[in-house]
Amino acid sequence: MFNKNPNSLTRIGVFYDGNYFLHVSNYYNYTHERRSRISINGLHDFVRQKVAELENSETRLCQIVDAHYFRGRLTAGEASQRGDLLYYERVFDDILMSEGVTTHYLPVRSSLGKKYEKGIDVWLALEAFEMAFYKRFDVLVLIAADGDYVPLVRKLNTLGTRVMVLGWDFEYTDEDGSRFYTRTSQDLLAEVTYPVAMQDVINGRDEALTNQLFVPRNKGKIFTKQGEVASENTSEVSPDTDLTGDHRKESYILSLKEGFGFIKYPPNNVFFHYTSLRDYDFNDLLIGDRVQFTLEEKEGGRAVGYDVVVLQ
Repeated sequence: MFNKNPNSLTRIGVFYDGNYFLHVSNYYNYTHERRSRISINGLHDFVRQKVAELENSETRLCQIVDAHYFRGRLTAGEASQRGDLLYYERVFDDILMSEGVTTHYLPVRSSLGKKYEKGIDVWLALEAFEMAFYKRFDVLVLIAADGDYVPLVRKLNTLGTRVMVLGWDFEYTDEDGSRFYTRTSQDLLAEVTYPVAMQDVINGRDEALTNQLFVPRNKGKIFTKQGEVASENTSEVSPDTDLTGDHRKESYILSLKEGFGFIKYPPNNVFFHYTSLRDYDFNDLLIGDRVQFTLEEKEGGRAVGYDVVVLQ
């Protein structure tokens, strides 16, 4: 416990590794049984409550005085050719803005046909340390999982700033059907003052707390510029594709799993991932829905569907 005036304010700074947070939110929206996205507002309320519990204070005295979100971002030209990506990014920006979160973006880089983020972790670390130094956060909350943040935590420790890490451990299937694991770095957890295993919190017995952390599906809908309904914080669509060409295939949904499914298309069924679905919520798909898609064969002859469009 830390000695301080029981009525003094505990100042909290929150820093998001945006790509990691989006990855976690997608997991809970498409793969986990919750089928809903993480609520920024609910997460901030949880942070204040958790800090109050750990610092032996009251929630009203634990306030988030700064919150920052870091992520790579496509250029406007690239985003405009990916369906409604520009619109969905603006929607999420509005959500962050409404919760007082400052956004920081770096351009997404390209190499050998693949896009990747570069420098986000360094930028986050520099900004977090500088703000902690000048603004004297009592607790800095890091929403990240990478061991590359260990030097940041060690530097924050020299300032006397307590560090809380919100980390998630889970398994998921990527767009090519491969199984991957998301794990929070043990080196990172060993350095922080308050490691919080969020998957345990969410899978725990406190239903009220768990519900607080998610966007209710009946309230988490927004209207797109075409007047159609889309999920809050939808930001991932598949690469730019001509959706009118002769190479487009048509069939129906054969089966649906946790975040992926299969389309009936002889001689082999076609795998598709939720990120390949255009302008439609994966959770609203039904077996038997007719779809149009672009077929691509991967190594080993495995068929994968991209730019999947639900036919009305």
